[in-house]
Amino acid sequence: MAGIRDRTPLWVQTRCGLEPRTLAALTVVLLVAAGLAGGYFWTGRPEPVHAPELVRAAPATVAPAGRAGPEVREEAGPLPAVAPAPSASSGAKVVVDVGGKVLRPGVLTLPAGARVADALRAAGGVRSGADLTGINRARVLSDGEQVLVDVPGVQVGGPGPGGGGGAGGAGGGGAPGTPVSLNTATVEQLDTLPGVGPVLAQHIIDHRTEHGGFRSVSELREVSGIGERRFADLEPLVRP
Repeated sequence: MAGIRDRTPLWVQTRCGLEPRTLAALTVVLLVAAGLAGGYFWTGRPEPVHAPELVRAAPATVAPAGRAGPEVREEAGPLPAVAPAPSASSGAKVVVDVGGKVLRPGVLTLPAGARVADALRAAGGVRSGADLTGINRARVLSDGEQVLVDVPGVQVGGPGPGGGGGAGGAGGGGAPGTPVSLNTATVEQLDTLPGVGPVLAQHIIDHRTEHGGFRSVSELREVSGIGERRFADLEPLVRP
């Protein structure tokens, strides 16, 4: 202890007035503190850090062109079936009056575009021995006409080229001077009247269909397009 005291600076010895034992203990404490401080600074010293290794991305795998299509279709699922477009069906009809020597005479409703032969067939066919001379069975029917088969006193021929709707076609035209029937004449037959064209003839037939026929010739005045002067010209040439 005397050696340590001798090595201690004089000013320390003078100021502290420490006993040798106390001075030795203080010196030991200072040494321990210096050791701990050195260990602390040694532990906290900066250390070199190694950069992480670069991880390379795996190359993207491109599916072959020939397989791309099927794979997409399998993921998307099967395409929905497309319903076929509905077929266009025409609902137009024509109404004709079939009379004369047929098995089932009467008013028939046939599809638009039907021919005289179709009307005769729908009426059960013609009777045995009926005269079909002058009947154009290939003619297309018009709405509201009358087809008469082998009716005496009715003019042969009628609307359309090559013959009429029957023996007399519409039952409205007889020999020259015979009045035209407003209830059975076709557009083509009405068109032969003076001052009546296809448009006015159709108005007459439309009026006939709407009102269930003409009960008198005077009702012709109610048709659009027929005035007093035109009615006076038509009155002696037509009948109900």
